[in-house]
Amino acid sequence: MYIVCLDLEGVLIPEIWINFAQATGIEELRLTTRDIPDYDVLMKKRLGILAAHNLKLGDIQKVIGSMDPLEGAREFLDDLRSRTQVVILSDTFTQFARPMMEKLAWPTLFCNSLVVDDQDRVADYRLRQKDGKRKAVEGFQSMGFRVIAAGDSYNDLTMIRQAEKGILFCPPDNIVNENPDLPVARTYGQFKEHLLRQLAED
Repeated sequence: MYIVCLDLEGVLIPEIWINFAQATGIEELRLTTRDIPDYDVLMKKRLGILAAHNLKLGDIQKVIGSMDPLEGAREFLDDLRSRTQVVILSDTFTQFARPMMEKLAWPTLFCNSLVVDDQDRVADYRLRQKDGKRKAVEGFQSMGFRVIAAGDSYNDLTMIRQAEKGILFCPPDNIVNENPDLPVARTYGQFKEHLLRQLAED
């Protein structure tokens, strides 16, 4: 039996940090795991920028509240969930995710958490587990599932490589060029077609 593991940002919802960068005018916040493979380096950079500009969790949550899922994402996810089990594996944070999960009809999400002080400042972050996406895939495999994994960024590659089947969805050219063996979908129609072919092998 297959279970499908999807990344969240860039696959089902817009990149939160890019939207926050647009709202604040801070270009450095546009960097994501599409640009910087080391997640710890990326997050420390983000935390430093937040502190330097006195930006708080509430400022980020206000931007998230104004965002919607990517066009077609809800319909794609609803259809996929009617056919098989789907789990979203994300490096986002519980403090960010709730508004988007509501708009996606509350899919199952495994993610991380932020450390927030009593002044609403983001002091640090806590990974649920190091390399948690890959280890979640390993966990599902240990329970007898075969896994189809999909994402768009560097931090998705270990779960995609661990899965029985993997696909990149709307990745940047640098990731495509560095992983020429992985199939690529550019629309939800292509994505669904690819996944249904894999599920049919179950």
